[in-house]
Amino acid sequence: MSQTLWIAVGVAVAVLGALRAAFSPCGQSMLASLTPYAEAARGSRWAVTAAAFSLGAVLAGAGTGAGWGLIGGLLPPGQWRLVAAGVVLLLALVIDATPLRRRLPLVRRQVNEDWMVTYRGWVYGIGFGAQLGCGLITLVACAAIYASFGIELLAGRPLTGLVIGAAFGATKAASLLPAGRATDSRTLIRLHRRLLALESLSVSAVVAGELLAVLILASALT
Repeated sequence: MSQTLWIAVGVAVAVLGALRAAFSPCGQSMLASLTPYAEAARGSRWAVTAAAFSLGAVLAGAGTGAGWGLIGGLLPPGQWRLVAAGVVLLLALVIDATPLRRRLPLVRRQVNEDWMVTYRGWVYGIGFGAQLGCGLITLVACAAIYASFGIELLAGRPLTGLVIGAAFGATKAASLLPAGRATDSRTLIRLHRRLLALESLSVSAVVAGELLAVLILASALT
């Protein structure tokens, strides 16, 4: 399978996984904490904090992805990579499409909220973004996130991993954008109500994306 197809599959799964993470407790906490309403109360500018968060998320995602790709490059080449990627995605699909998803995340750590009363907005912005952009050191919302890093590893190219990881980080950054409308308590409540209404759709989107990725890999094997 070409690297372009590896990237297409990896980016699709990574983006959907990152979007699903916006509905996790950690994602909800970010949307509640990093708003113009909350930042003004802390004496910070939301635009600066959000920009720092985005930078941290993209750089951390890209770096993590490149690292997985570099490690994967040390593994022997062969058709087994496609088979392994298909198995990883199939396992992720089974988990995310069934009650097994309630057993995730395996990592339950969240960012340290004390940073927001200790450091400047751009400091905790870039710190939170970097932690979330790595994908594996804070609360994991779905198996698709693990699968995206598995694809980076199995693709075996640092550049491929970098692109997939950067897409993951950029989606994490973009998921903060709705918080920019929360300028008071009423708009913040409305934002979270809308997110709750869309949560079931996010689960379906992840499952559909994983199913499509499995089918693409299966066709590549035939």
